[in-house]
Amino acid sequence: MNKLNNVLEQLASPLKKYSTWLLRIGLGTSFFLHGYGKIPIQQSFIDWLAAKGVPFADTTAHFIAWGEILSGIGILLGGVIGTKAHVIGNLITRLSGGAVMVIMIGALLIAHSNWSIFFGERGSILFASEQLFLLLLGTYFALKGNEK
Repeated sequence: MNKLNNVLEQLASPLKKYSTWLLRIGLGTSFFLHGYGKIPIQQSFIDWLAAKGVPFADTTAHFIAWGEILSGIGILLGGVIGTKAHVIGNLITRLSGGAVMVIMIGALLIAHSNWSIFFGERGSILFASEQLFLLLLGTYFALKGNEK
């Protein structure tokens, strides 16, 4: 066991410094694309939000789309800026992670409110869903910022 662990450690060791970037690239790109896909805002999206009881559905639709775009960019840029300006990069990363958290909590409560913990819509399991992973990644960056 130790021998295998040592081999894996030797393989992974030079790449460890990039591991957070894998998470950052995945979350930032995903959130940017989710928001970009909502532009221009379709009336059907506004109507759907209104049908779910979301107040100011027209304004909220724009906040959601632009929030996803900007937080995705912020997750990516926070890491890049953080290499030269630690405090501002850390702040951008944390604020963007917090925005991801707020958006994903809203998505889980509004868009996926009929899901349960173990089964739900089309038999899917909440813990296997992309939405939960996005929420957890946003939480990770909100808490960790750019710390190593």
